[in-house]
Amino acid sequence: MSVTPVLAVQGLSKSVQDSSGVLTILHTLSFQVRQGESVAIVGASGSGKSTLLSLLAGLDTPSTGSVLMCGKNLATMTEDQRAAHRAQHVGFVFQNFQLIAHLTALENVMLPLELRGDRDARKKATAMLERVGLGARLQHKPVVMSGGEQQRVALARAFVVQPDVLMADEPTGSLDHDTGVAVMDLMFKLNQEKGTTLILVTHDEEIAQRCGRRLHIHGGHLQADH
Repeated sequence: MSVTPVLAVQGLSKSVQDSSGVLTILHTLSFQVRQGESVAIVGASGSGKSTLLSLLAGLDTPSTGSVLMCGKNLATMTEDQRAAHRAQHVGFVFQNFQLIAHLTALENVMLPLELRGDRDARKKATAMLERVGLGARLQHKPVVMSGGEQQRVALARAFVVQPDVLMADEPTGSLDHDTGVAVMDLMFKLNQEKGTTLILVTHDEEIAQRCGRRLHIHGGHLQADH
């Protein structure tokens, strides 16, 4: 019995118009990702890594091809439908954390649960912040937290909704090496505990090696799938 992949990419390309004509960022990519896998998207700066992540999340639309997430074709959805699908299935972690400055750590983690109408938002957010070692920082706002603490809040916010897929774009890019290693240790541990599919863009070969697979993007082409 075959298992439907959490992500199925077929013939995906992305082109944009600039002053010199049509610029193709991604060229006809095809691959699948199974539930629970950890996949690193690697490549030089400007190779199309972040563009690919945006397409996988439905934050951007492809020029050709399709992305099926949890069996649904993102290309056939409206923008609002894609947003609702993301809210149900995807968590995000970004290099610059993207926490809401005027909210406390607890309020930042509660927010995606509240948007779902979850009546246990406070309890679940508190438990997740304790899980990432921030039980004593619930009422602190981002401005008084270190980069590592802010990224752990972002991790808690991403995992608290129990997403099918966690997407991370250079999640350690703003952190020093030791803090970055600690954050990635936590991310992989949560990934394994929850069975969440992990897809991350990174230039850090050490992080990429920790993933089960690596997708190498070079000049918009998929070079290898290890």
